[in-house]
Amino acid sequence: MATRAQCRLRIIVVLIGLVLGGPGAVRAQVTPEDHARHHPGGSAVMGAATNAPGMGGMDAMGGMMQEMMKNMGAPAPKRLYPALMGLPDLTPEQRAAVERQAQERMSAGVSLMSQGFDGLHQASMTNQLAAMQDALGAIREGLAQFDSGLAARRALTEGQAPRDVALQWFKREMNLLPPPGSSASHPLGGVTFHLVALVILGAFAVVMVWMYFLKMRRASALLKNLAGAAAGSVPAPAPASPSAQPIASAASALPEPRAKPANPLPAVTPKFPAMKSRSEPVEKWTGRLRVCRIFQETPDVKTFRLAALDEVALPFTYFPGQFLTLAVNVGGRVVKRSYTIASTPTQLHYCAITVKREESGLVSRFLHDQIKEGDKLEVSAPNGKFVFTGNEARSVVLIGGGVGITPLMSVIRYLTDIGWHGDICLLYCCRDAGDFIFREELEQLQQRHSNLQVFANVTRAAGTGWMGLKGRFTTAILGHLVPDIAKRRVHVCGPPAMMSAVLDMLRELQVPDDQVLTEAFGAARKPSAAPEPVIGETVAPNGELKVALPMIAFKRSGKSGALQPGQTVLDAAETNGVEIDNSCRSGQCGLCKIKLLSGAVTMDCEDALSPDDKRQGFILACQARATANIEVEA
Repeated sequence: MATRAQCRLRIIVVLIGLVLGGPGAVRAQVTPEDHARHHPGGSAVMGAATNAPGMGGMDAMGGMMQEMMKNMGAPAPKRLYPALMGLPDLTPEQRAAVERQAQERMSAGVSLMSQGFDGLHQASMTNQLAAMQDALGAIREGLAQFDSGLAARRALTEGQAPRDVALQWFKREMNLLPPPGSSASHPLGGVTFHLVALVILGAFAVVMVWMYFLKMRRASALLKNLAGAAAGSVPAPAPASPSAQPIASAASALPEPRAKPANPLPAVTPKFPAMKSRSEPVEKWTGRLRVCRIFQETPDVKTFRLAALDEVALPFTYFPGQFLTLAVNVGGRVVKRSYTIASTPTQLHYCAITVKREESGLVSRFLHDQIKEGDKLEVSAPNGKFVFTGNEARSVVLIGGGVGITPLMSVIRYLTDIGWHGDICLLYCCRDAGDFIFREELEQLQQRHSNLQVFANVTRAAGTGWMGLKGRFTTAILGHLVPDIAKRRVHVCGPPAMMSAVLDMLRELQVPDDQVLTEAFGAARKPSAAPEPVIGETVAPNGELKVALPMIAFKRSGKSGALQPGQTVLDAAETNGVEIDNSCRSGQCGLCKIKLLSGAVTMDCEDALSPDDKRQGFILACQARATANIEVEA
């Protein structure tokens, strides 16, 4: 029989193994030899419990340990924590004994695991599943014994007191220990999560209260302003919010025009160099340009971008609304045609012309069918008086039809580029939605510029899904869309029939003639039946009456000839081999302008001539018919 001190030492060893070894250490806390010395009659049972591969052996040992603790007056397992807290520190001799017992525990665990691995290997060779399960149980038991012995040795080596061991066990059982690898100190310096949440909620409440009082303050100020306005005068109706897409407004009713801003900014525009006349820029350039890009706008309309051959910038400048003249060789003959520049003068790197392919158009078919990117064209530019730079008026109405939108687009692009704040209103008419040139760009521009309004109608809307205006413009439609059109500057460009109809509508709306500027593709007015020029009558020897035809003299070239009935100065020049620049042959482009030195002429259309041109004696060769002998500077 062991002494009381030895029994007490063994109990301490068992308790340390129970605490530090985990659940596995509860099973088999002493070796079979120790158990045999204290309980000689239980050696066989102890050996069976220790060597049993399953969990039952360890549970039986735990039951015997509890019985032994009861016999020795030790507290029940459920009172383990208070008992450990009350134990004094171990003496050096006790620590040496515990360390020896821990080492024996580790050796027994290694031996048991070795036996388990050997049994597992043999069972796997013979495919005995039950033996495999028993071998795994032996390995687990050996691992538990080794773990408990290792934990006891580590506690003794690190110098931990039984009180600290019990405290660590309690924290582990209550899940109070920090996770492995984490710092024991709180990341917020002791401030709990609940306190942080309370601080955040408090800050949120303060912000919401502040926003509420700010909103009430603004509402009070608004009510005060409304009350003051009501006391002084009847307030004007609030401006209607601009439609997202007035281009595609409902067909059942006319789209409402946008309201003007309450305090529009001044329409400040940059200054261009002064022009000698509206039909002649300061400098005219002639040379070759390179076709850098080609875009298909609609099925029969293409845009051609023209750039300098080697330089980045264009070799000339122009006004928004002017045109250039192309000289192309078609079938061995040089043909000239004028096309409006659709790009904006603010784009210094290229100019663009937008051309519709006409089946009867010699040059338009050549451009569409033959010209490709990289080709070079002979160009003369700029020309034209159909110009609006923003200095002429504080607002402008642009009315176009078909490809006549090109000079109007140049004006719109220019005014929006420079940030012009005057009102810009575009009224555009085309055959169907597929012929709406620049539609996407116009929609984007009016979304970005509140002073731009675009209204479009189509003449062939059936089956196209068009939801906007249908038919042609009428006086009522113009008056509704632009109520103050009589006070506006108006630019009109389109086919002759459309031009004539719109000009009549503008007269009905009492728009002054000097506020209207036009440019037509083809003759703006039908040529009148001009009487045949008669200079005098003579009687021939046979008695027949002969008419003396007027004569024309070309001073610079030194040529002369008779003007046949109905023949223009340009026709006579071509008959006599005199070269005069020309393009439209309708009095619109002004390219055939020459000076009349003597005599008198009549012209059906003289839109391309400015008052200054007329005072200096210029005429349009494509329109002039002589009523007497004349002399021109050509």
